[in-house]
Parts: sequence; C-alpha cells; structure tokens
Amino acid sequence: MGRWNETEFTDFTLLGFFPEFRHITAMVSIILLIFTASFTGNTLLILLIWFDSGIHTPMYVLLSQLSLMDLTLTCSIVPKMAANFFSGCQSISFLACGTQIFFSLTVAIAECILITLMCFDRYVAICNPLRYSVIISSRVCLQMVAMSWAGGALTSLGHTVFTLHFHICSPRKIPHFFCEVMAVLTIVCEDISAYEKAVVVTSVLVLLLPLSLILLSYALIFLAVLRINSPEVRDKALGTCSSHLCVVGLYFDPGMCIYMRPGAAKTPKLNQGLLLFGTVLTPLLNPLVYSLRNKEVLSALKKLIDRCQSSR
Repeated sequence: MGRWNETEFTDFTLLGFFPEFRHITAMVSIILLIFTASFTGNTLLILLIWFDSGIHTPMYVLLSQLSLMDLTLTCSIVPKMAANFFSGCQSISFLACGTQIFFSLTVAIAECILITLMCFDRYVAICNPLRYSVIISSRVCLQMVAMSWAGGALTSLGHTVFTLHFHICSPRKIPHFFCEVMAVLTIVCEDISAYEKAVVVTSVLVLLLPLSLILLSYALIFLAVLRINSPEVRDKALGTCSSHLCVVGLYFDPGMCIYMRPGAAKTPKLNQGLLLFGTVLTPLLNPLVYSLRNKEVLSALKKLIDRCQSSR
C-alpha cells in the first residue's frame, strides 16, 4: 500500500515530442489539422456504414468498428497533447496518465485482433463464398467485435496496473507527448527486465501471431483469386484485399518496431516518431484507403450527398 500512497496523487510531467525541434508550433498545428481530418473521415465512414442499409454486411460492420477504434485512440491522446502545448502546462495527473495508458493499449490491441478477424472474413468470402452467410453470420460478426474489444481491454488492464505499480523516480518527467508504457518505464527506479520480457511475450501474441495468420490467409486468398475466371470478380477481390493489406502494414509495422525491438525503452525519440505516425497519421489513412478504393463506400457517399442536395 505504501507504494500506491506515494504515487497515487502525484502528477507526471509530459516533456512533449522533440523538444529541440525549432518549429514545434507549426508541427502541433499540422497535427491538429490531421486530427480534424481524421476525426471527420472516420466519423463520416461510421455514419455511412450505419445509415446505408446497402452496406450492412459483416465486412463493413467490422470496418466501422476499426474507425471507432481510431477515433478512440486519437481522442484519448491528441486533445490532451494540444491542450498541454498551448496552455504551457505539461502536467498530467496519475489517474489521467493511467487512463491514457489503458485506452491507448486497449485500442491498439483491439485493432490487431479486429484486423486479423477482418482477414478471416475476407478469406471466407473469397475462398468459401457459398457458405459465407452461414460462417460469418450477424451473430458471429458481433462476437468478433466483442472479442476484439474485450481482448484489448483485459490485456491493457493488466499492463496498465502493472506499469503504474512500479516506483517512479523523481522528478517524474515522461519523455513523451502522452503516457505510453515504454515511456513510463524509462523513469522507473526498479529492475524492469522481467516485465520487459512480459511485454515482448504480449507483443508476440497480439502482433506476431496475428500477422503470421494474416499472411498465411492472404497466401491462400491469392491462390484462390488466381483461379477465378472472371476478370471483374478477380479485380474486385484483389482491390479489397490490397486495401486490407495496406491497413495491416499501417497498424502492425510501428507496433512491432516499438514493442518487439530489444531495448526499445531506451530509444524514446524513435518511439515517439513511430507512435506519432501510428496515433495521428494511421487513423487518417484508414478511411482514405477504404473509401477511395471501395465502390460501395463511394456509392454510399454519393447517395448521402444527393440526399442532402435534394432536401434543400
């Protein structure tokens, strides 16, 4: 109890990103513009999927959840970062820091699980289309969504509690723009080698194992696509799969570089750059990748625009 009493009501200081960078105001302004575009794009994508009955299919339900996860991730990090910068107040409470760790990890892990399940959805749709509606039913789709959120939340809860139970060295300055696990570990005054191994094990389970399953599934998918006689059907299948593979790369590559690289906690600047990409740019690129390369989403958007114009 003594350790918790010592840390529970003590604020942390977020040092921000790249403090030696001269044009930090311009960078923060650009990040806010990207955040606004990402928030708008993901919100629009969710609304299109939920209000257009023509795309109420498992693939688009899963896609809407991916956009919701992106919104949760960016909204849990960027507004606080911007508020700290413009107010000049770099402090964050113990509770707020724990909340950031929990939500950022929950969403990151849930996204990895969800993307893997989206890959399974595409595998069934292409390799076993006649039984698709039976295998990927509405109930199974909802179970996929629940599994993703629950898996992310339970894993994140364990890491959040364990990370914050360590004794933190004074002056409690976190070399990051938000409370992130590897950044917090850099100011811990204890031997964390055992916990770092636990982080690597978790990373294997939520990053490397799903990625291996995804690559195996897509190898089988591409073999099946090559056997399709219709060029139109083949092109549609390849278009959907290529969009999904782009998203796989955007989500998995930064996470593997941060959490599976030996001594990652000792390279805060590299981690910040990778997390800046993962938490700001990736949520923007996700709706762009799916909307610009997807005829159903573009058709739903066109219907919405026509409906708005006709109501005037």
